[in-house]
Amino acid sequence: MGGPWQPPITCTLLVLLLALPVLQVRATHPDCSIVLYFHEQEAECLEMIRRESQMPAHPGQRGCLTEWDGVSCWSAVPVGQSRAVACPNILHVFKKTEALIWRNCTESGWSFPSPPYYNACELEAIGSNNDTEAKKGYFVTMKVLYTCGYSTSLAALLLAIGIFSCFRKLHCTRNSIHIHFFTSFILRGASVFIKDAILFSDESIDHCTMSTVNCKAAITFFQYSVLANFYWLLVEGMYLQTLLLLTFTSDKRYICWYILIGWGVPMLTVCVWVVTRLQYDNHGCWDDYTNLYWWIIKAPILLAIFVNFLIFLNVTRMLAQKIWSPDISKNYKHQYMRLTKSTLLLIPLFGVHYVVFALFPEHIGVDVRLYFELVFGSYQGFLVALLYCFLNGEVQAEIRRNWGKWQSSMESNVFNLATQDFTA
Repeated sequence: MGGPWQPPITCTLLVLLLALPVLQVRATHPDCSIVLYFHEQEAECLEMIRRESQMPAHPGQRGCLTEWDGVSCWSAVPVGQSRAVACPNILHVFKKTEALIWRNCTESGWSFPSPPYYNACELEAIGSNNDTEAKKGYFVTMKVLYTCGYSTSLAALLLAIGIFSCFRKLHCTRNSIHIHFFTSFILRGASVFIKDAILFSDESIDHCTMSTVNCKAAITFFQYSVLANFYWLLVEGMYLQTLLLLTFTSDKRYICWYILIGWGVPMLTVCVWVVTRLQYDNHGCWDDYTNLYWWIIKAPILLAIFVNFLIFLNVTRMLAQKIWSPDISKNYKHQYMRLTKSTLLLIPLFGVHYVVFALFPEHIGVDVRLYFELVFGSYQGFLVALLYCFLNGEVQAEIRRNWGKWQSSMESNVFNLATQDFTA
């Protein structure tokens, strides 16, 4: 009765840990908070046991020593007395309940918990083998989907940057901003693959307790990439509004400010976050979000989303006014109509759907978040390249013009070679 007891919580943690390789795209996830919670509770309990072992024992006093059973810490009590503990305070693992678990101190040692954890605490997750295999297959499928999505996005974005860079007539402020925006998506996709390689290449290593320079650098690069992506998304919204305010007249003076916002603000934010973590919370791989320091990253992202949402509403209002204005010529109305269609297509890209998720705790609606942030998020770069480059009429016209010139040049060369062969 007094031996070590392994609770059925192990099956639940196994299911949760199977999700870690997929939830990595968020850089932070609720599963590591679960593991770290139990590590912290165990460390506190072991420290209590260590202090008790250094205290002098009272002669003739018998009882049960402090014990860690894998879930809770049971402090020492004399023989014949009982101890009660509440369920672990992990709401996305256990249902909220006021039930208590009791253990008696007998002559043989601690009794088994009564009622058992899996009855008293009402686990949210199911730990059967079939469910475990189903969860594992689900997460493997999700990983394949987002890997394909990021690979497709990277290829499309690199091709789009090449098109904007190669054709001289496409060199302008608007396309320069697009190139920076594409680059932020490339960095975000690359950071996911780098993080995969460093944090999850060796399954024998516990990612939640890993604390190496490489893993911290990978997480830092990921956080910078995500921030830069959101802030270049903000710059795109700001530039769209500027176009309307200046009546389709761009000003190169703003490009320096755009670059400062798109790359500078994320760099400053990440530097503050890194210094803060080094000084006050330098444990693990910096991919936990349960502490207040996570808000150093999250607050600027929410700010960018909120400002972009306001810009989107303002752009929609301005476009509606200009389209219905009787003073606007048909040519400008046609341009505004095209811009309206582009704006409506870019609603998801402006991060509007993140506003909904930002208002709820991280563990709410995990399945929906997975689809939006893994599947949809991984193909977001491809959609950006498609809308801004491949479906752009100006880009298509320039490609057709250069393709025609190349064909004419090839035909001329072939004709010249044939003429030379004939005369020879």
